[in-house]
Amino acid sequence: MSRVFNFSAGPSTLPESVLEICAKEMLDCHGTGQSVMEMSHRSAAYKPIIEGVEAKLRELMSIPDNYKVLFLQGGASTQFAMIPMNLKKGDKVAYADTGVWSKKAIEEARRFYSTVDVVASSRDRGCCYIPKLDKVEGDYDYVHITLNNTIFGTKWEHLPDTGTIPLVADISSCILSEPLDVSKFGLLYAGAQKNLAPAGVTVVIVREDLIREDLPSSVPTMLRYDTHAKNGSMFNTPPTYPIYVMGLVLDWVKEQGGAEGMKKRNVEKAELFYNYLDNSDYYHATVEKGSRSLMNIPFLTKEIDAEKAAILNKKFVSEAAAAGLVNLAGHRLVGGMRASIYNAMSIDGVKALIDFMTKFAKENPVA
Repeated sequence: MSRVFNFSAGPSTLPESVLEICAKEMLDCHGTGQSVMEMSHRSAAYKPIIEGVEAKLRELMSIPDNYKVLFLQGGASTQFAMIPMNLKKGDKVAYADTGVWSKKAIEEARRFYSTVDVVASSRDRGCCYIPKLDKVEGDYDYVHITLNNTIFGTKWEHLPDTGTIPLVADISSCILSEPLDVSKFGLLYAGAQKNLAPAGVTVVIVREDLIREDLPSSVPTMLRYDTHAKNGSMFNTPPTYPIYVMGLVLDWVKEQGGAEGMKKRNVEKAELFYNYLDNSDYYHATVEKGSRSLMNIPFLTKEIDAEKAAILNKKFVSEAAAAGLVNLAGHRLVGGMRASIYNAMSIDGVKALIDFMTKFAKENPVA
């Protein structure tokens, strides 16, 4: 079977050239006579791999020297707890609620803080936009946003001014999709399975002054940032193979022009698809202009009868898969369809999806 176009929200498509290198080096990586999967994480063979990945990430994201890069496990969801555990000094934090993952982060924060202020929310219109949040003031330990909302397809175009309050952001579904000024944040975190690597590794970029050693003894050793910072992400066995693949992906990103090259590529794909949706008599985007993600694009047909729409959506997803366009089902909270067009998705994939959508619309008219 030939390769399909994979529009999954994650784990997502990887560059074919990266997969080819993985296949080539599966049995013998760098002349060691062993797979990366078999290497001791403390061996001379593996050390340059993990150190090289950190160096590449620092270069591509222009990470300042006073930030630590950690390779952890547990996904972004574990960070929902690690962040309040490690950054807690007072008893008050601020969160913006813009979707499913921000809500989960808020719920986790409430385990540790008696006051979790929701300083902005888009719940009033079904999370189809990013609320205005120009400035946040107060005695907060930190302010948290979800920079790109995978399920609802929204993204922050303008960061709030938090002054001296550390700004924390979940960048799981938009990391390296375009340039990002790391210095504006106290902490960034991302599950790697969207733009960086296979599932299994989580990247945390944290300013050194936020890594504390005076944490309560109740904070487990493995959930302390200082544990991992002191040990170069080697306190325990890290997810060695996903880290290795991340290095190959970062090489590919650099070949494409780095973060600026990714932005150009992603804007081209997103504009092509949004323009098609906005000019369609059959489909429409669910997200308001000015809040639209470059990575995740939910869309609906203009069938207004709920039962008929459900049948039509199911047919769309099934026939798309048969045409080699897979994982297009929308999340149950939004319905319809969703095309996740992460860094490795080609413009040809988007064009193939548009061609299919045009054909489907002709063959399945709605009232």
